[in-house]
Amino acid sequence: MATIPEGFIIPDFGSAPAAAGGTAPAASSASAPSTYAGPRKISFICSKGNLDMAYPGLIMANAALGEGVEVNIFFTFWGLDIIHKKLNKKLRFTFAGNTAMHMPELGYLRPGLENVSFPQAMANLPGMTRFGTSYMKKAMADLGIPPVDEMIDLLEAAGANMYACKLTVDMMQLIEADLKGIKGVISATDFIELSEGGQIVFI
Repeated sequence: MATIPEGFIIPDFGSAPAAAGGTAPAASSASAPSTYAGPRKISFICSKGNLDMAYPGLIMANAALGEGVEVNIFFTFWGLDIIHKKLNKKLRFTFAGNTAMHMPELGYLRPGLENVSFPQAMANLPGMTRFGTSYMKKAMADLGIPPVDEMIDLLEAAGANMYACKLTVDMMQLIEADLKGIKGVISATDFIELSEGGQIVFI
């Protein structure tokens, strides 16, 4: 077990649930097994349509399905591009406004460059969005991660329950036929109700 540095203050998150017939484990027992035995359900709200923001929800949903967890995904606002039949193959990545953008390959040129963030001024140069998009797509493909449109097919086949936000569909003047892999177009209230008893992750 890691030693807590002197002077380090652990926030009080409240008492942990007690195991049956026992007492609550100490807050520092990070290795103690979980006693939670509630429903295995997780709901993802995907609200962004950039390539780098599409993958996290889809990858986590796939991981949850692999663990036998019930998965619901709600696509809203620009997140609808992830399931839009004409757009989900065209999602792009830009490092404009993303100060965390760095490239591991630059470390081969000079050690340390792999940890240097791209200057934001470079994001405005012509062709940089195309470069960033191609770079990310190749990086994901090298790891065996399929394109976004194929991931939607895989999630649908694996049993993910995917829904589109009615408000956004109406706002963008879409119809259900424009969207891929969904079980329906529902309201935010409907999604909150079907997510009852599980975790909700907003992306």
